[in-house]
Amino acid sequence: MSYKVAMSSPDLSEVERQAVGEVLQTPRLSMGPRLEAFEGAIAERVGLRHAIAVNSGTAGLHLCVRAAGIGAGDAVITSPFSFVASSNVLLYERAVPIFVDVDPLTGNLDPAQVAAAAADLAQGGRRAERWLPRCGAEGWTSLRGLLTVDVFGQPADHDPLAATARQHGLTLIEDSCEALGASYNGRPAGTLGDIAVFAFYPNKQITSGEGGMVVTDRDDLAGMVRSLRNQGRAPGDTWLDHTFLGYNYRMDELNAALGYAQMTRLDELLDKREAVAGWYAAQLAGIPGVEAPVVVPSTTRMSWFVYVVRFDPGIDRDALIHRLDQEGIPSRPYFKPIHLQPYVQQRFGTQAGDFPVAEDLGARGLALPFSGVMRQDEVALVCDILRRVIG
Repeated sequence: MSYKVAMSSPDLSEVERQAVGEVLQTPRLSMGPRLEAFEGAIAERVGLRHAIAVNSGTAGLHLCVRAAGIGAGDAVITSPFSFVASSNVLLYERAVPIFVDVDPLTGNLDPAQVAAAAADLAQGGRRAERWLPRCGAEGWTSLRGLLTVDVFGQPADHDPLAATARQHGLTLIEDSCEALGASYNGRPAGTLGDIAVFAFYPNKQITSGEGGMVVTDRDDLAGMVRSLRNQGRAPGDTWLDHTFLGYNYRMDELNAALGYAQMTRLDELLDKREAVAGWYAAQLAGIPGVEAPVVVPSTTRMSWFVYVVRFDPGIDRDALIHRLDQEGIPSRPYFKPIHLQPYVQQRFGTQAGDFPVAEDLGARGLALPFSGVMRQDEVALVCDILRRVIG
């Protein structure tokens, strides 16, 4: 199928091409100065002392879970409305994801429901059962963590979420893979928990091709993440010494050079994406049955990752996807809730109706073509065709 516009495209310039080319003129392709420069740029941007580059956002989240000591039987409250990686990293360690429903405006965790879940789980017994739909067979021992997700580039409501984490002694992991550059009540996304992760897939705000970055102010967590990403080598270990069971989650110099070059343009890239979002909002205002994304007051800067609209219940979203495709316009559902993924249902017995807000957002949401390199006429074309196929 030849599409009239691209679903997404990275915003690359001569700056990036030159930076990657320079690496190829050196013998240092891994664990070198570009990695250190990229880490330093992220740390400076968010105002934290530690930034540790890894080869994907998923790898970064996995290391956060491991560094926090979360393991078999530990319960972690998290969102069902997310990309599956945010729950998969818990399953890797045989921890138990405790799904809690989300806010209908943002798709982020509902702080009131998180507080209720934490209180009930702390009590155990029957009060805990409502948060473990048929999960008892999996087995859980204690509540250990809260893993939030900054959905579509909008930070979750972290002040009340952090208060719940403190009250129950939980490690707060912020999945900020979609929100580099966003801010919450004036504070950068990625700084709102104990430890956080950004991701740099080609459709993100910046890209390193593949890659992620763990950020934290805690020395203990940072030290463990650095060791685990590098085959479990602790400080002082030689190349063949391995204090911990670790992974090869390192980022190479080529990816780091690309990421650093993109960081030098971050504000430009964010502004361009914001402009595209503004064009969409203006064009969509006159289309009946279509809801544009809502930016809530606590989001003092939105970092646009994807542009997801929602349709009124009377509109057949899936039929609309097919009609758009026939007209040369790509689109994607965002998200299918995690608790409805077949392997999660099989393992935990979750089912439709468990988290109705997440399910409603998943059924009505659609990501339209979006990137910082989209032109205003391309946005107008997408919206004109959308208006026509809805009509």
